[in-house]
Amino acid sequence: MSTEYLPSGVVVLTIDRPHRRNALDNQTVAELHTVLDEVNGKPEVRALVVTGAGAGFSAGADLAARPEDFTATDATPIAALLGAVRSPVARIYAAQELMASAFEKIHRLRQPVIAAVDGPAVGGGFALALACDIRYAARGASFGAVFIRHGISACDMGTSYHLPRLVGAARSAELLLTGRVFDAEEALRIGLVLEVVDSDDLLGRAVAKAEEIARNSPLAVWMTKETMWQTVDAPSLRHALDLENRTQVMCSATGDLDASFAAFRDGTETTQSRL
Repeated sequence: MSTEYLPSGVVVLTIDRPHRRNALDNQTVAELHTVLDEVNGKPEVRALVVTGAGAGFSAGADLAARPEDFTATDATPIAALLGAVRSPVARIYAAQELMASAFEKIHRLRQPVIAAVDGPAVGGGFALALACDIRYAARGASFGAVFIRHGISACDMGTSYHLPRLVGAARSAELLLTGRVFDAEEALRIGLVLEVVDSDDLLGRAVAKAEEIARNSPLAVWMTKETMWQTVDAPSLRHALDLENRTQVMCSATGDLDASFAAFRDGTETTQSRL
C-alpha cells in the first residue's frame, strides 16, 4: 500500500501488489485500515483517490496468502484478534470482518473517495470499488461479483448493500446471481461508473474530480457526503428533510455562508475556511 499526498489536499492511495493483480491479503487490508485512519484524522486531506498498481485494480481476496505473512496485528482490534485466534472458523470470520470493516470505513470516511479502476475489479476488488463514492474506469476495466462462482454467496463485503442502490434491484440481482464479469462500457451504461477514459488519462481524471471537490468548504463536503448516504436509507421524505435541516443549520455556524453571500454582493471570491 502506498500513499501520495498532493498539494491540493488530495491523497492518492495505491494498492501496490501488481505481482498478485493487487489481490487483498490480510496484511494489505490491515495497512488499508491504518491509512484510512490516518487520512481521516488530517484536516488538510480533502479527498481520496483509490487505485491499483500495474494493470489491475484488485482481483479480490488473495487466496494464496499464508497466515504467517500477516504481521500488522496492531492495525485494529479485529486485526489483533486475527493474529491471536487459532480456530480455523474464527480466523476466517476475523479475516472477513477485517476486510468488510475496511470497506465500511471507506463508506463512512468524512472525505469523498474516488475509485480509479483499470483492469479487473472483481470479488473483493469489486466490493472495494462499490464502497467508494465515485468511480472512473479505464477502457480495459472489468467488474464482477464472482463469489457465487466459487460456491459461496454473492452477497459479500457490502456488495448486496451498495450495488442495488447504485444500479437498481433487478440489474443487481442479475449481476449477483450470475456472477458474470462485465466491461467498462456496460458499467458506464448502467451508471456504475461516472466516465470511461483511456488508461493514461484515468488517474489524472480522478484526481481532477477530487480537486474540484476539494475546492469546496471541507465541512460542507463532509456533511454532504454523510447526509446523502444517510438519506439514501431514509425511511421517509420527512426523515430526510429533518436530517438536511439540522445539517444546514450546523454548517451555517462556520461563517462560510455569510462570507459567501458577502463576497457575492461585493463581486469577490470567497476564501475557504478550514475544517
